[in-house]
Amino acid sequence: MPLPPPFAGFGLGMRRDHYADYLSGDAAVDFVEVISENFMVDGGRALDTLARVRERYPVALHGVSLSIGSAQGVDAAYLERLKRLASRIEPLWVSDHLCWTRTQAHSSHDLLPLPYTAHVLDVVCANIDRAQEALGRALLFENPSSYCRFDHDEMAESEFIAAMARRTGCGLLLDVNNVYVSAHNHGWNAYDYLAQLPLERVRQIHLAGHTPGELCIDTHDRAVNDGVWALYAHAVARCGPVAVMIERDGDIPPLATLQAELDVARRIALQAVAPRVAA
Repeated sequence: MPLPPPFAGFGLGMRRDHYADYLSGDAAVDFVEVISENFMVDGGRALDTLARVRERYPVALHGVSLSIGSAQGVDAAYLERLKRLASRIEPLWVSDHLCWTRTQAHSSHDLLPLPYTAHVLDVVCANIDRAQEALGRALLFENPSSYCRFDHDEMAESEFIAAMARRTGCGLLLDVNNVYVSAHNHGWNAYDYLAQLPLERVRQIHLAGHTPGELCIDTHDRAVNDGVWALYAHAVARCGPVAVMIERDGDIPPLATLQAELDVARRIALQAVAPRVAA
């Protein structure tokens, strides 16, 4: 199943605080990203708002509940609702996370970590194959922010993700802040991590702020810091022109503040990608 074509734009996560700006077309962005589950309904105000925004901006759908690591498999009813939404919105792409979120009896409403073993890789790949077949499209999966490791891990996270992409044909959503957070928490080299990923399969980059400390926490409640900007410059130079987005989910500032931060991402990308284009 082919990957969606690259889209070299700069966008923001569409949050309720700024709905009016997106509905009016006043937001200076190339696309918006929305949380899929907030709009997986048959009608109502939320879906109407998204449909009206879609008339003005391309939209990327980003899910948090596919639970691609669930041992019992992906949920058919969930996939059907997601497929209806995607058919209506015609998104740039549909993405979710490398994680598990639920059992047959319980939803955690959290992005829970997976052990990186051959058996779990088989489970994840089988679930991705089922999801892509049901949706009729290649999906993108985001690298996690992590705070623990499993004693019985058999491979590095980057190795797991590379094998997952190779076996399923899925694309990648590279969250640079997550790489930075996880590298800090586990003592990885973030640049070596990026070198081990199939960056040609990246279609979107996420940027965000985190809470620093002995344990970094991926909180999305502050501006992107200098370390993440530096890692982003390195990543985008190797990915080439791809979609770039800033996430902000807490302490949300005025839209103008986020647009100014997005302009930083634009400038860095222009400086980083120009030598590659010239070559």
